[in-house]
Amino acid sequence: MTPTLAGICIILGLCLMLATGMPIAFALGLAAVVGLFLDMGPGVIYVLAETMFAGIANLGYVAIPMFVLMGAIVAGTPAGGDLYKTLDRWLHKVPGGLVLSNIGACAIFSGMTGSSPATCAAIGKMGIPEMLGRGYPSSVATGSIAAGGTLGILIPPSVTMIVYGIATQTSIGRLFLAGVLPGILLTCMFMAWALYDARRKGFRFNTGSLRYSWRDKLATLPRVLPLLLIILGMLFVLYGGVATPSEAAGAGALLTLVVVVLVYRLFRMKTYVDVFGSAMRESVMIMMIMASAELFAFALSSLFITQTLASAIAALEINRWLLMGLINVFLLVAGMFLPPVAIIVMAAPLLLPIITQAGFDPYWFAVVLTINMEIGLITPPVGLNLFVLNAIAPDVPTQDILRGALPYVLVMMAAIVLLCMFPGIVTWLPELVMGAAVS
Repeated sequence: MTPTLAGICIILGLCLMLATGMPIAFALGLAAVVGLFLDMGPGVIYVLAETMFAGIANLGYVAIPMFVLMGAIVAGTPAGGDLYKTLDRWLHKVPGGLVLSNIGACAIFSGMTGSSPATCAAIGKMGIPEMLGRGYPSSVATGSIAAGGTLGILIPPSVTMIVYGIATQTSIGRLFLAGVLPGILLTCMFMAWALYDARRKGFRFNTGSLRYSWRDKLATLPRVLPLLLIILGMLFVLYGGVATPSEAAGAGALLTLVVVVLVYRLFRMKTYVDVFGSAMRESVMIMMIMASAELFAFALSSLFITQTLASAIAALEINRWLLMGLINVFLLVAGMFLPPVAIIVMAAPLLLPIITQAGFDPYWFAVVLTINMEIGLITPPVGLNLFVLNAIAPDVPTQDILRGALPYVLVMMAAIVLLCMFPGIVTWLPELVMGAAVS
């Protein structure tokens, strides 16, 4: 069997298993085992465990469960609600202040969790009922939360950026900095579209219906500011070279736990059983996907599928921007079926030499790749944020959720075009703080 035919068979088998509803980690692992068994015979059993454990046996990955725990602490306690209330009270006089508060809360919450589904669930539980109660169209309410939730994998600290950095041997601190300005840009673009979308659907902004005194506005700040200071402190020690990402993540999770316990007087054990249980489930899911993706990548390499594909792409005598366009199409399609972590582990090491040979900056490409993964979070058939919204807002018809979320796909595509036209949006801040990257 030729590498091309073997690759087609494995991909078709993977798609078939995913279509049956099989968990992604199991589908990746089974497809890899079948491919390796056909190539190596029963002897494949001796490399399975070693390959999977090697895929996650990296000290840098310790940061992932720590950031997940940090997000679970905020999402599973009143801290997330206070963050939302604070933004709503300070922005209520701005036309469309509530929808802006939702997207802004998603952006800030993303910086605390690094997880898009967690952001979508935490802010959506509070924001969607509030928006519906104030007369916003259901598609605007759900669409803004679905899109805002995707910021969790772009705005630092980002789990996907950590995975990309380890998979491609690039600086995680520089990757975090590279995501800051694009994250702000995308947040502003989301806000602009949400305001336009609400107005074109007949909603009339009324800023006089609510009144918050200065006492109301200041009431939640003492509870929110310590959490924001933790995020700023983590970024400072990362970029100042004081701590590694794993150390910063561990310290951040511990400080978040201490702040939440002291500020909210949460001394019931059940609260922390739920928080740690949620964090453990998500962390194990991510690590299982990474281990299975490593085995899948090993299978593709052993069958010379990746080498054949890389050679074929390298042999294409086409303009480098056309090449980037083809890569973006591949990432968009892959993002519709696979989670960001799986795609990065499998595709980033393969694509990195191709894009660097074509003259593209690897940190710029990391942001473009991440935005493509964001698009996959709100596009069928496996749009994770859509499923989260469907669960937390069962009264909103699925077609309304889709109608609200899909226009943001075009907004993110426009952001990718802007980054292609002005790559300095990505590279300026890392170069300012850390100097030029060593190639």
